[in-house]
Amino acid sequence: MLTLPDSLRDAFKQPMGPVTTDPDTLLAAAAETRGTYGTPDAPIVAVGDVVTYHLREAGRVPDVALVDGKTEREAVRTEIANALDGAEERRITVENPAATLSEGLLEALSAALVDPDPVVIEVDGEEDLAALPAIVATPVGGTVVYGQPGEGMVHVAVTPESRAEARALFERLDGDVEQAFERLRIGDD
Repeated sequence: MLTLPDSLRDAFKQPMGPVTTDPDTLLAAAAETRGTYGTPDAPIVAVGDVVTYHLREAGRVPDVALVDGKTEREAVRTEIANALDGAEERRITVENPAATLSEGLLEALSAALVDPDPVVIEVDGEEDLAALPAIVATPVGGTVVYGQPGEGMVHVAVTPESRAEARALFERLDGDVEQAFERLRIGDD
């Protein structure tokens, strides 16, 4: 449905929030964001196998996790794969080629965000761009966490400002952006 144009590749290399290697610090910051916006049940969305694993190991099952079995285009360690495969959350499988955001991924993300129980979205392909629609679709007060290769976990507090920044990037992707917003159930807010 949407593809990343070559002209935007550098924009996606810059982290959209602070980077940390400590999941406890990240979870404390997420709690602070929820408190600031008075949204104690605001979701935590994890994009990536390693990020999802570290949050789970720190005692917090993400409300939505997007995983593809890889990290930096290589298979994740057996320990991580086994831990994620053994998770009991509801699973949705979608296809999403590299450098794209498929209709199936956007619809699964939208459905997972309204599910009261944790959901794992298993991506056949690549989930690297999924942080962008996650920031756009996650309610204000929520948190999106994704991996920054070679650095750690990026913590994006979902605020009106971070959503606007993500939306501006999202609108620059190639393809039918309006239809993508419909799949995410996002209006002109």
